[in-house]
Amino acid sequence: MAETPAQKPKQQHTAHNGMLFQAGVLAGASIIVRIIGLLYRAPLTAIIGDEGIGYYGFAYNIYTIVLLISSYSIPSAISKVMAGKLALGQNRNARRVFHCAMFYALAVGSFASLFLFFGAGLLVPPGAVIVLRAFAPTVFIFGILGVLRGYFQAYGSMVQTSVSQILEQLANAVISIWAAYMLTWVAAGKDATTRARFGAMGSALGTGSGVAIALLFMAFCFYVNQDNAKRRLHRDKSRPDSYGDVMRETMLAITPFILSGFILNLCTSLNQTIYTKTLIAQGLSEVDVTTQYGIFSNKAVVITNIPISVATAVSAAIIPGISASFAKQNIAETRYRAESVVRLTMIIAMPCTFGLIALAWPIMLLLFPQMGSLDMASSLLALLAVTVIFYSISTVTNAVLQAIGKMQMPLVSAGIALCVQTLALVYLLRHTSLGVYSLILVSVIYAVLIFAMNELFIHRYLQVRVDPVTVYIAPMVASAIMGFVSLGVYALCYTILSAAGVERVYFINLISMIPALAAAVLCYAYLMLRFRAIRKEDVLRLPKGGFILRVLKKLRWI
Repeated sequence: MAETPAQKPKQQHTAHNGMLFQAGVLAGASIIVRIIGLLYRAPLTAIIGDEGIGYYGFAYNIYTIVLLISSYSIPSAISKVMAGKLALGQNRNARRVFHCAMFYALAVGSFASLFLFFGAGLLVPPGAVIVLRAFAPTVFIFGILGVLRGYFQAYGSMVQTSVSQILEQLANAVISIWAAYMLTWVAAGKDATTRARFGAMGSALGTGSGVAIALLFMAFCFYVNQDNAKRRLHRDKSRPDSYGDVMRETMLAITPFILSGFILNLCTSLNQTIYTKTLIAQGLSEVDVTTQYGIFSNKAVVITNIPISVATAVSAAIIPGISASFAKQNIAETRYRAESVVRLTMIIAMPCTFGLIALAWPIMLLLFPQMGSLDMASSLLALLAVTVIFYSISTVTNAVLQAIGKMQMPLVSAGIALCVQTLALVYLLRHTSLGVYSLILVSVIYAVLIFAMNELFIHRYLQVRVDPVTVYIAPMVASAIMGFVSLGVYALCYTILSAAGVERVYFINLISMIPALAAAVLCYAYLMLRFRAIRKEDVLRLPKGGFILRVLKKLRWI
């Protein structure tokens, strides 16, 4: 970097700290949400089985694509447009952007829900039709929820979104388990496949219930905030644009976000379709193919999505700030923000990757203790963990490019990567015996290509230059050492407990994981401090940062 953080203007530090705080709030909520999601997956899988999880995965992937097209990208798109207006003091125009976005969500959400319900038979295998229809109303509800979340994010507040996400996932977990159990009980006299389908439908109903509860919370927050909103409107003396102009600008912002998200997630549905049809055509049964895909998508992918969700939260938090600084033509601040979030993302993503590789088997046993599929699930997780680094960086660089108005660039990256990985998957499935492991290989190809192209675009448009030693090499070396240490501690504890006569493998694993994770955290923190990849100012930005810094100095770690 051309300048050290100490040389930056004070206002940049203040804005940067505020951005990191909001990103931390949203990232913390995302981690909680993912942990809740993992915790309820185990009892849910026990109720509906791997076959039911497979039917749920088929329906969920199609639901996700329709959601992306209709409303998933609305929070980021709306926060970008509104933040740009607010940075220029145009409160009335920002309000009109909100109105136009709500109209869009209501219109498109209605159409998408009807399409999903009546077109389910054309979109998924017969066994997953009732599951997809149970998802249909959720698309409409989510559109309204997304507009409200984007509204608060535009003002730089991620608290409302964070709380609503936690409420959504809590309700989803409780209702999914309850509904899956009840519907499985209703189908108790049926065959195993019918019970699996009914159970998967119950889980889909839980997803919709969670979104509905989150919407009620966000609607309450919006109602409470109206007095402040009215005061801002009264202070605005600028001439508002016409609703036609605002709607046009809003649509121009929403469309690239939608297309980018659609292409990024089309990969999942496309891979699912190619994988299923190819292997069934080769003679494998639908149940076997569905079960293996369920292990991949609802176990390995679900776990790797936890650290990736942190990057997603960071990207949602940085879009309004970067958009505002870019709207004011403050390129130095825009570049500084971009450099900072890339560095922050690597500090988090790198140890997560090596931790998942080192402790894949213990983690999978802890979260999904189905012994029959444990070895396959843990090997898939260890291999898929490599994508965490590349997906995390790609997510935040996508957000930076979108925030500075280069919204077509993520489309280019995703489009090229999609074509290459699709050709690779077809070849691997037809000419090798890798089977489900082909999905791992093409996931790595896809993530690496997007990462590489986005890095080129960021350098071209913002001239962002990060220190490779501090940002990439130091976290990688520290994470690799951390992985060996954590695995060694785990193996030692596991051996001692087994020799002591503890019989239950699950409890031996659970107890051994605690010191292994503690050793991993301490080892990584120590090495990053010694490598100077984490600086004093980074520690001070943490909650109780002053106290933590004093402790580290006494330990002579810094």
